Amino acid sequence: MVLQGSAGLVVFLLLAWLMGENRKQVSLKMVVVGIGAQVITGLILLKVTVFRQFFLVLNDGVMALAAATTAGTTFVFGYLGGAPLPFVETYPGAAFVLAFRALPLVLVISALSALLFHWRILPLVVKGFSWCLRKTMGLGGAEGLGVSANVFVGMVESPLFVRPYLEKMTRSELFTLMTAGMATIAGTVMVLYASILGDAIPGVMGHILTASIISVPAAVTVAKVMVPETGSPTGGQLVVENPDAGSMDAVTRGTLQGVELLINIVAMLVVLVALVHLVNTMLGVLPDMGGRPLTLQRVLGGVMAPIVWCMGVPWQEAPAAGGLMGVKTILNEFIAYLELSRLAPGTLSDRSMLIMTYAMCGFANPGSLGIMIGGMGTMAPGRRSEIVALGLRSVVAGTLATCMTGAVVGILN
Repeated sequence: MVLQGSAGLVVFLLLAWLMGENRKQVSLKMVVVGIGAQVITGLILLKVTVFRQFFLVLNDGVMALAAATTAGTTFVFGYLGGAPLPFVETYPGAAFVLAFRALPLVLVISALSALLFHWRILPLVVKGFSWCLRKTMGLGGAEGLGVSANVFVGMVESPLFVRPYLEKMTRSELFTLMTAGMATIAGTVMVLYASILGDAIPGVMGHILTASIISVPAAVTVAKVMVPETGSPTGGQLVVENPDAGSMDAVTRGTLQGVELLINIVAMLVVLVALVHLVNTMLGVLPDMGGRPLTLQRVLGGVMAPIVWCMGVPWQEAPAAGGLMGVKTILNEFIAYLELSRLAPGTLSDRSMLIMTYAMCGFANPGSLGIMIGGMGTMAPGRRSEIVALGLRSVVAGTLATCMTGAVVGILN
């Protein structure tokens, strides 16, 4: 399994190099440092007892946040939000309504994130990550800050931290920032995904946070292989535009931003699930294969099976795991995580489920690309054409980065 995952790392980097530009400018030192940083970070976060205990505490925190959110949803939505039912459930979970029980957690996390940012706690953590990236991988100040922020905020919010520098960033720095946005997820949905997978994977909040952290050096490595740095690094300091007037202002702003995100999630889920059903209906006209109807998930499973095998998933489990990775790449990671939580027992081993949890922990999909182009294009109108040109490549780079993270986890477990 270690050899399988190690070979996978080589394959993913080779694919990045083949799809890149200025191949002769790729720094071998950067590649070695990037892989080393990813493996060492994984070892520390996954194997050191102190961090394992921290992740247990983190999971307790997630449960506390979920309980607090339930208090709010029961008050507003009654039994739809988790209050005692006025009727008997026909089976366990029959009364669970995703929009009223799980998704409102986004509102609470969004408000808390804004409050922690106002209190200067999140900026301090971001600066710490940025310092580490500058010292280990030689990133410029603006690039390091933007990439580090992606561990905690989304792919549009993180460039806001370095908005004044976007116009003068090098092509490689701009692409690295875009790739990091595709290879990580935001704190607002991190806790939501943990609540969904809580019953399937023990200590999942710690794993999701670790995945977002480990994917940062992977994203930088893949980005620098595909678009090597040929210019001078862009310096930069943390920029806060329109600071909040106080804690209550921060909570209000965070809540309103959370509402927008919540509506987007609900709308995307309705449309994407409907489209998947529509495609499966059309595929159902074709003859059965292997005694089962042909579905989008099965097609994607066959296409992505070699990719997930390179991460360390056994071949007999590769079609099911590949289907999840395909759904994540074509649709989004939220639907993929929902499907992972609903897999029949025994479909994937515990190790394979862990690998897929890490490999799917990123925003890389066509829908996210549209959001990124719209956001960054508005922030840096002079670079819009370049952002658009690098867009699809950033989706590929972000996917390769999370695949590398899945391979590293496969090696370490």
